[in-house]
Amino acid sequence: MTPPALATQDDLRSHLQEYYGKTLQKTADLTQKACCTEITQERFGETIALLPDEVVSRHYGCGCPVPSDDLSGLTCLDLGSGAGVDVFVLSRLVGPTGHVHGVDMTDEQLDVSRRNAPLVAKAFGYEAPNTTFHKGLIETVEPIADASIDLVISDCVVNLSPRKDLVFASIWRVLKEGGELYISDIVSDRRVPERIAQDPEMIAECLGGALYEHDFLDVMKAAGFKDPRIVERRVMQEDVMGEAITFSSITVRAHKFSQEPLDNRCEDFGQLATYTGAFPRSQARYALDDHHMFERDRPVAVCRNTARMLSETRLGRGFTVSAPIKHFGLFDCAPQAETGMAQAGDAPCC
Repeated sequence: MTPPALATQDDLRSHLQEYYGKTLQKTADLTQKACCTEITQERFGETIALLPDEVVSRHYGCGCPVPSDDLSGLTCLDLGSGAGVDVFVLSRLVGPTGHVHGVDMTDEQLDVSRRNAPLVAKAFGYEAPNTTFHKGLIETVEPIADASIDLVISDCVVNLSPRKDLVFASIWRVLKEGGELYISDIVSDRRVPERIAQDPEMIAECLGGALYEHDFLDVMKAAGFKDPRIVERRVMQEDVMGEAITFSSITVRAHKFSQEPLDNRCEDFGQLATYTGAFPRSQARYALDDHHMFERDRPVAVCRNTARMLSETRLGRGFTVSAPIKHFGLFDCAPQAETGMAQAGDAPCC
């Protein structure tokens, strides 16, 4: 339920624009723990060291929504791009032949990102910025054309939307066939009690609007993303406002397969996937999700959905995947080995 002071979607958006445009001036101004992780800074410190201080100081996030595979030449979109940290990290990863769009509804944040775009491009050695920042809503992303984006990211922003179904529908609209969403957001282990969901500060700081994890995944599936995969999970806060509830940050990836949808379950077609070591940031091994770790040059049995993710998307740059043999029934989703290494024949799916 929405608090009386935020009774309409416009009221909610005005509250968030005020909060992120004027109330918050830097990460230290946050009162809760959900949106102040430094995972992106830790993983991409060399790039972030090249960014202006006013960009870095206004970075709010709960995870790292940047994949570790080959992003060169891609066209990307960041929903709720804020001051631009994640856009600029992607800018360097896609290179001068790629392009990164950011969409945000807060003028103050857009002013920071737009003002600094030329400085960042110069620091990266680009002749001109390969970034564009648009004012807009993440529910509609009107400035972005249909089927024009290879990768959509978002960091702790979907929970702020009053219409998460429209957010994922718009992501589906703008993605190319085989394109990917890769987002970090806050979810809960149960549906959020009204006293938290109605609190304006809890909403603005990414807890009040969080979804029960299974509801979150169901909204994604309803938009067309049939097999979302959790990449990372971190507990962020527990026992909030006297309620026995756990809020976690999860990073989720999913692909758009509209012409030939993915299977509803993990189905076994006798396929093997082998990682070639082609991704510079993950040469020895590559993690597709939290239960698929591929060691370089080691064949691993996979279900057909995983095989398609690794062969019919940009990930095909780093994998060889055998053709289907015949249907053998359900894929064995046994727990992964204690070593954390995917073994041939026992790699689980979702």
